[in-house]
Amino acid sequence: MNTNKKQHWEAVYTSKSPQAVSWYQPHAETSLRLIRETGVAKSGAILDVGGGASTFVDDLLNEGYEQVTVLDLSAEALRASQARLGSRAHLVSWIEADITTVQLPENAYDVWHDRAVFHFLLEPEHRRAYVRAVQRSVKAGGHVIVATFAEDGPEKCSGLTVHRYSAEELHDEFGNSFALVHHEKEPHETPFGSIQNFVYCHCRVQKGEEFVKPNSNPLEP
Repeated sequence: MNTNKKQHWEAVYTSKSPQAVSWYQPHAETSLRLIRETGVAKSGAILDVGGGASTFVDDLLNEGYEQVTVLDLSAEALRASQARLGSRAHLVSWIEADITTVQLPENAYDVWHDRAVFHFLLEPEHRRAYVRAVQRSVKAGGHVIVATFAEDGPEKCSGLTVHRYSAEELHDEFGNSFALVHHEKEPHETPFGSIQNFVYCHCRVQKGEEFVKPNSNPLEP
């Protein structure tokens, strides 16, 4: 686990309430709609990467999803969600870990969701480790929904430099073992009234395909 990264995020969630960070959403409407559109059964296994203090887990439980796992680097962020959920916290599996080093179970998840973790991975080897984790832990035919700052989004978040993506660039990072289903942009209004542009990509995992990062991978609308 990267100690410096962990210290950074523990400090963020120790010094600020979950509602006072720029990425806060009362409800993650776009993510929830994309999960619904996968058609995954309510008994399907969903992993929320970087879910931390997000209310997305609340929305998933309210929708009746029965196997939700939240992974985050910050113990403070996870504790905030657990406190908010109260007696419902035991319905969720909680993992405190770095997504680039954690050993997740193989073929365990029907849906992998990540809003705003991948764009913090500046080193190519960290991005490759992330993609390997997806390939290992998501079932064949499973769904991968990843959102990052768009190419016209902010250059920094929480004091850290991020990597901004177009939909094509984001899909290219995952390679030909991920079939693109859909992509869209979302203008996120922060608690401070500013707008941050996100891009979302929804892919299906094609098992048996060796990971190859393509030189070009045109998107269909």
